[in-house]
Amino acid sequence: MSGEDDPRAQVFDDEHPGPILESALAHTALSEVVSQPALTVSASTTLADTIHLMQKERRSCVLIMENDRLAGIFTERDILMKLAAQPLDLAHTPVSASMTPDPFTLPADANVAFALNKMVLEGFRHIPLVDGAGRPTAVVSMRNVIEYLGEIYSREMLTVPSDPNQHQRFKNREGA
Repeated sequence: MSGEDDPRAQVFDDEHPGPILESALAHTALSEVVSQPALTVSASTTLADTIHLMQKERRSCVLIMENDRLAGIFTERDILMKLAAQPLDLAHTPVSASMTPDPFTLPADANVAFALNKMVLEGFRHIPLVDGAGRPTAVVSMRNVIEYLGEIYSREMLTVPSDPNQHQRFKNREGA
């Protein structure tokens, strides 16, 4: 059976991201994908102040510092899963009580492919980026990665010749 007749090969061809996207994922540093420096607070900052800061800065996470080192991460998911419907006094409870301690980190020069793989396999939505001394410099989010992929995909699609019959290959697929 030739590769052209093999339905598995056709699925692979349809789903394979292509050399431009693969190259971009493997050769782009995370520092090129993030757009903002890390937002940090001390471990003793109250939950109320931390949440207010996140709202004010329109950020989905904040890094928690203790003695000039990264102690944890606090995300909007923590608010939903740990704080919602809990009888807590947000004005007097430190963020350290609800943070995720010792988060997984990556150097800013790690590639996008590695971060995306880690996010998918481990279920991370945010990964702090650190410098050589372990100090946080930024946070890469799943949103950052998706926006980056969208830019790459858009550029790649602009170079693809139009194919008026392309819609035909989707007519026979089952599902939504």
